Amino acid sequence: MNPIPVEQQQSLIERLMKACGGEYSPERRRKYFLSGPQWAGAYEGHALFHAPTRSPVTFEQVIEKWGELGIGHWTTHDTDVIGAKDLGTERQEQIVNRIGQALKKHGVQCSMVTTETFHHPVFAASPAAEAPQVREYAAWRLRNTVAIGHELGAQFAVYWPGSLGYYVQGAIEETQTLKWYAEGLNAACDADIEIARKKGRPTLKHCLEAKPFEPQAEILLPTSDAMLAFIFSGLLEHPEMVGLNPEYLHELMWGAAPRAALARALLAGKLFHFDINDGYRLKHDVDIGVGLVNPLDWLNVLVLLRSHGYNGPFNLDYKPPRTTSNYGVFAVSFPTAVDRFITLWDMAGEVLSDPVIQAATEALKAGGANADARDVDAVTNANKELLTLHELIAHRLFQILIGQHRGRTFAV
Repeated sequence: MNPIPVEQQQSLIERLMKACGGEYSPERRRKYFLSGPQWAGAYEGHALFHAPTRSPVTFEQVIEKWGELGIGHWTTHDTDVIGAKDLGTERQEQIVNRIGQALKKHGVQCSMVTTETFHHPVFAASPAAEAPQVREYAAWRLRNTVAIGHELGAQFAVYWPGSLGYYVQGAIEETQTLKWYAEGLNAACDADIEIARKKGRPTLKHCLEAKPFEPQAEILLPTSDAMLAFIFSGLLEHPEMVGLNPEYLHELMWGAAPRAALARALLAGKLFHFDINDGYRLKHDVDIGVGLVNPLDWLNVLVLLRSHGYNGPFNLDYKPPRTTSNYGVFAVSFPTAVDRFITLWDMAGEVLSDPVIQAATEALKAGGANADARDVDAVTNANKELLTLHELIAHRLFQILIGQHRGRTFAV
């Protein structure tokens, strides 16, 4: 192939995207509770050891693109759109008004807001630092974000305490730090109750997001299970308002099974919100698009959520690769990530109605016949052949994933 001139490269990408097929319409995409973060659409490709590879993108541009693509909801950190020094000022009010106008213009809703408590140097020792002034400032930031959320019509507020921890042993007293962190969440919930009452709106759902690594060396709330223990610890004044926002990759990073973490959240009634992406076990936070690394695992995750009637948001916490251009972010990265999710979601519905899986599952639940429950050998013998169905079910899931259950075969 001859070298491709720069002016022809976008048309080549467009042609190959059309050749891929399988694209869903914006109207179809809007039927799902998918939300696109400002930080994801505007991510410039920078990282700890890497310079940006893309140009800056405004919130108006991101919201416009979500509207065009059929991503019906927008989410943001406070400082993604408002400078730290402008928070709580007239400038904040002006920017929030502009955001509201952009959302209305492009038919997009704000579903979630979150407070940045990890990037600014004031949070070097976390939002629950020893200094009372830092904790007071953090509590004010949380309350202010709640107010922004209500102004924009949000339903959720998310908290990632990534800097809640330490770099060196003995630097903090962990139990005290957790108590201080709870005070900040209590302040946010109190403000939420007051603002919601004045505006005649429901209170927000407050969601904790765990991550096992980064940016501190040791994290105090590294997993969703740790978050559940914190919620039920008695430190929160309104635990009924606080639940989880698990992230798929954050659960996978430390070697765990995201599906199992989601199951425990479901049992506790605390699965409020879900950040979706993909990546690798025991690696850093690469935030790859849904289904590009673990499609079979993702199918299983969505089977679980569909079977339990989960109807909360799926937030596209996904960073387009540094190799992708500004054009490619909205022409390839997000439409394909959304379409893979929709396909996997619909496949999950097919799994739940599949007669082979239903028959195998029902047989496993029925168990073997004529076994005395107190006779260990009889129980073993009555069920040992049935247990082979576990592998059969896994094979059937793979067939559904690649379309083999519909007769698709491959020539060697």
